[in-house]
Amino acid sequence: MTDARVLKRALLSVSDKTGLIDFARALSARGVALVSTGGTRKAIANAGIPVVDVADVTGFPEMMDGRVKTLHPKVHGGLLAIRENPEHEAAMLAHGIEPIDLLVVNLYPFEATVAKGADWDETIENIDIGGPAMIRAAAKNHDDVAVVVDVADYATILAALEAHDGATTRSLRKKLAQKAYARTAAYDSAISNWLAQAIGEDTPDYRAVGGKLSEPMRYGENPHQKAGFYLTGENRPGVATARQVQGKQLSYNNVNDTDAAFELASEFDPARTAAVAIIKHSNPCGVAEGGSLKDAYLRALACDPVSAFGGIVALNRKLDAASAAEIVKIFTEVIIAPDADEEAIALIAAKKNLRLLLTGALPDPRKSGLTVRSVSGGLLFQSRDNAVVDDMELKVVTKRAPTARELADLKFAFRIAKHVKSNAIVYAKDGATVGIGAGQMSRVDSSRIAAWKAAEAAKAAGLPESLTKGSVVASDAFFPFADGLLAAAEAGATAVIQPGGSMRDEDVIKAADEAGLAMVLTGHRHFRH
Repeated sequence: MTDARVLKRALLSVSDKTGLIDFARALSARGVALVSTGGTRKAIANAGIPVVDVADVTGFPEMMDGRVKTLHPKVHGGLLAIRENPEHEAAMLAHGIEPIDLLVVNLYPFEATVAKGADWDETIENIDIGGPAMIRAAAKNHDDVAVVVDVADYATILAALEAHDGATTRSLRKKLAQKAYARTAAYDSAISNWLAQAIGEDTPDYRAVGGKLSEPMRYGENPHQKAGFYLTGENRPGVATARQVQGKQLSYNNVNDTDAAFELASEFDPARTAAVAIIKHSNPCGVAEGGSLKDAYLRALACDPVSAFGGIVALNRKLDAASAAEIVKIFTEVIIAPDADEEAIALIAAKKNLRLLLTGALPDPRKSGLTVRSVSGGLLFQSRDNAVVDDMELKVVTKRAPTARELADLKFAFRIAKHVKSNAIVYAKDGATVGIGAGQMSRVDSSRIAAWKAAEAAKAAGLPESLTKGSVVASDAFFPFADGLLAAAEAGATAVIQPGGSMRDEDVIKAADEAGLAMVLTGHRHFRH
């Protein structure tokens, strides 16, 4: 069996007609006979390129609103027949089946249809049947047939034909076959996941994940690890959908941290307040609200200026020149915002390696969706943590109720705790974090580390006392013992917000009363492992 397969006949059926005419013209100029369907055939014919309607090949017209057109032995036989196999060749001769050497199909735009919020009937009609069937047939028979599912591969095919006297190589066909099966797998995963969501099936018997490569990465978390960034098509503004205005390629860690930063910034309604989150290693090292982005950034930076070096900055409003001028004063890896004005972009341009990402919008913190994590031999799926403190019924459980200022800061701190690795403790004052303890094995250690960092920040700023004096504190989960709460009181906190639900809640409440703390329970836990 020879490696090269001369391309004599091609079937083209595409929804995305980008580059179609130039590609069809180049094939025709090489003497390749073209067969096509519906709108694709019409576009090719209107360009004056010879093309045969698939209905003339099968002897059947398109029917049932185009649902049935290529599901026919004269199409699938031409794709699946093994060349140089006497039995297959005899069957082709007996039934008038001509071989198809190249299949070009891109599928009905199902993912785009879902993303635009189409209704049930329109979404169903954008489930392609004939396309995946043909793609799988051609990919299976890649020893003889080349299959193209991506307009980006038109140039690859033409280059191969030029280099190999009008033929494709087996190595190229294998590569195209792998891509074809990956495309149909991703397509089917999008359909099955949409159906599961539509019918309210939270844990279907089979769950598939699919994505399209955005870019291969230099390495993963560490230089010896391989990595790639894949897009799932979820219609959620963020690092996956952002436009990179400038800066070097994002790393694996950059993507992870930038996503964490922007999701946190989205917790703050830009119509109400400006907000900035500074992230390092997926944890916030400073978050603040302010009358302006500049004010919010400076207040966030003051929480932990040492950790902010080399961090990610996320903003909930359009980046302006005043805030950009402050951000570029220290080394920053990435800035992500919904938009930026031209003066801000010009200021950032002076830092050629600094990445600037613009998303066009903020993600909705209340919107549901799926998150996925791998474990050895399996995948963990869960719905996104879309609980928002503004929607929670807060219950005062201490003798003293929080003041209006304390309550505002408690809500602020609990928003942040949602985005801090467990065990999470967040001290806040006047709409800014002043100390954050993250990822500790005990909650009391998180309390102490957060207080220590606040004291260090105050010392560096030349302040007479720790920033935690007169602050409030948020815990992502209940206090199992009173020690963590008492550590917060020792640091100077005056009020506490936590989910509650511990067997020792009464002991914790009693300790809060004895310390003169106000405490509210949310009834919602925000573990983030």
